Amino acid sequence: MMTHALGRVPSSLTGQIVTPGDRRYAQLRSTYTTSASPAAVLLPKTTAQVVDAIRYAREQRLPIAVRSGGHGFSGASSNNGGVVIDLSMLNRVQVLDERAGLVRVEAGARWANVAKALAPYGLVISSGDYGGVGVGGLATGGGVGWLVRTHGLTIDRIRAVEVVLADGTLVRADAEHEPELFWLVRGAGAGAGIVVAFEIEAAEQRNVGVAQLVVEAHADGRTVREWASCLAQAPRELSAAAVLFAEGRSALMSITAVVAAESLRRVRPVVEPLLAIGKVLEHRTDLLPYPTLVPTAHLHPNVGQQRGTTTNGLFSDLDDAGARAVTRAATGPGRAVIQLRSMGGAVNDVAADATAYPHRHQNTLVIASTFPPQGGAALDIAWRTVGARADGAYVNFESRPNPAAFARIYPGETGARVRRLWKRYDPDGVFRSALLTGQSQRSGQPARSGQPQRSGQPARSGQRSGQPARSGQRSGQPHRRRR
Repeated sequence: MMTHALGRVPSSLTGQIVTPGDRRYAQLRSTYTTSASPAAVLLPKTTAQVVDAIRYAREQRLPIAVRSGGHGFSGASSNNGGVVIDLSMLNRVQVLDERAGLVRVEAGARWANVAKALAPYGLVISSGDYGGVGVGGLATGGGVGWLVRTHGLTIDRIRAVEVVLADGTLVRADAEHEPELFWLVRGAGAGAGIVVAFEIEAAEQRNVGVAQLVVEAHADGRTVREWASCLAQAPRELSAAAVLFAEGRSALMSITAVVAAESLRRVRPVVEPLLAIGKVLEHRTDLLPYPTLVPTAHLHPNVGQQRGTTTNGLFSDLDDAGARAVTRAATGPGRAVIQLRSMGGAVNDVAADATAYPHRHQNTLVIASTFPPQGGAALDIAWRTVGARADGAYVNFESRPNPAAFARIYPGETGARVRRLWKRYDPDGVFRSALLTGQSQRSGQPARSGQPQRSGQPARSGQRSGQPARSGQRSGQPHRRRR
């Protein structure tokens, strides 16, 4: 790879640029899913330094990547030969108004640290399922967390944002000030600029009920159908993730169900219907502090340790045919690891045009992943029938961004508005998404479906899939068990 002679870094960032040869480079060059080789990584500690970092990076005329946590599935948070603006030093969590639950969270914080900081106040933010994920990427794409049916997506609780635009302008946006930018960053923020901080309305919650169960999954799809039906009819306190994977000639479903309740007396009857969807092989229910679900044990350097390819689809209802297709994706040719996420509830209270995440009528998110030596071709085979039935997709679970994915993620008028606003706020295309071009700014090459792409993929471990991780694994993600 040809090297680029970098210009002199501004004095405000002295000591905060990491280049090859620096001892810090090995732990900052890559993401969770891919090894990368940027020309430089900038580590701003303040909003003013983010402004300086953007201006400096643009002067170098190199690709720019922005990273909050480095777990992005598309692989856009590093690059080869470009500049990475790493926000990990902007990680403060501040309770602005305890009574109102208003919290200011900087984009480089990790969700494990957010949960830990809010626990003494009895506050939580529903924010994905893995403590190592950075705030910025998740909170600009959506945020399907352990309390999603109770409190909605993470973006649904955002009340204001602070954004540094591509020209270095700092803008505060909320419902009354810069409402178009505020609309955009809640669901399509990656193409707008660098969101450096969020004001989020947290919810009151100290403990949650956590039920972990493993059931046999019928080949005809009935277990998947009954899981989806059960969640669609459940009280809003219940949210769940399930992982479906082949086990010999049969399949198993590993479920983590989380109940927003402070007593086991309330938790058990809410979970009970899930025990009837198939033969239960394992089951336990506990009352746990919320930070247990996104623990600090998840915090680790990202050095390209997990590769794979992922796609997803949203479903209003999983009927018999759809449930059979989902089951077949896990057990048939391609043998993807399939994850189901509950949606609905509070997510669907929000109008479809209120944010850049328009999918407000679906009840289930289905995610499919393959791991090396399987690549995109195997995933395409496994996913073909399921994908044909899907009704929309979610940006944070797509590892091969291209215009076809854009159309699924931002359909119709939402997509037209996203394109228009990305152009308005970033006219030079500094943060142009591969969703528009089909080309990764990391390498400048189009993604090839037969290649394992760098993709925030779920971890593989010996841990039972779908259970909250206790030792640094991605809880609720489609883990693949060692045989």
